[in-house]
Amino acid sequence: MPLLPGAEPLRHDGGEVGVLLCHGFTGCPQSMRPWAEYLAERGLTVSLPLLPGHGTRWQDLAVTAWQDWYAAVETELRLLRGRCERVFVCGLSMGGALALRLAARHGDAVDGAVVVNPAVTLPRTQGYLLPFLRHLVPTAPGIASDIAREGVVEVGYDRVPLHSAHSLWDLFRVVRGELHRVTQPLLVLHSRVDHVVPPSDSALVLERVSSRDVTETVLERSYHVATLDHDAERIFADSYGFITRLTARKTARDGA
Repeated sequence: MPLLPGAEPLRHDGGEVGVLLCHGFTGCPQSMRPWAEYLAERGLTVSLPLLPGHGTRWQDLAVTAWQDWYAAVETELRLLRGRCERVFVCGLSMGGALALRLAARHGDAVDGAVVVNPAVTLPRTQGYLLPFLRHLVPTAPGIASDIAREGVVEVGYDRVPLHSAHSLWDLFRVVRGELHRVTQPLLVLHSRVDHVVPPSDSALVLERVSSRDVTETVLERSYHVATLDHDAERIFADSYGFITRLTARKTARDGA
């Protein structure tokens, strides 16, 4: 099946610091590509995979589950750990949930996490109805392109397969139960106005993680897909600053 324009994965072989970037549900690497390229241009080793079922047509997503999406990023993490001395995980929306689970389950293999508008809940009504609706209605309207910046479009599906949405709900339940295991330094950036994921999801993440080094940034000018929106450059710069601060601190500690 041909890929949608911009859905191609990106890998860049740079230095000893690696970054894994995870895109969101029904989206593709296009929403994260400028971020990945920014980090690659500064000498970092970067991996931006295409998650299974994404980047082609919604019917392909309908036959996958959260375990497939998580397995893909977990594989990329292991590859980065084999190549780099330090590895950071980043994610947008559902990609934020995947990044947080990697941090929760892989401990010292993850040096820090950056999440943008992380999704860890569905509206209560949707969650209750999905187990039944998915057998009656195959899809719902798409959620792509919640962007304030005029003329910018996210490449994603125009329909959401409800079997996959139900699996997403399961992923969120699992991630919420593991947030207390996240101890790494954490940078959370979330939009004040988001029509897909409420700011309360970021608040829940901040409340439940066990990280001591935590930074919260509110994005005033962007909607959900903030990595393509008005605050994109701030996300890129802040994440790079976060990574360089932590790597410098660890280098100084190791040399002491």
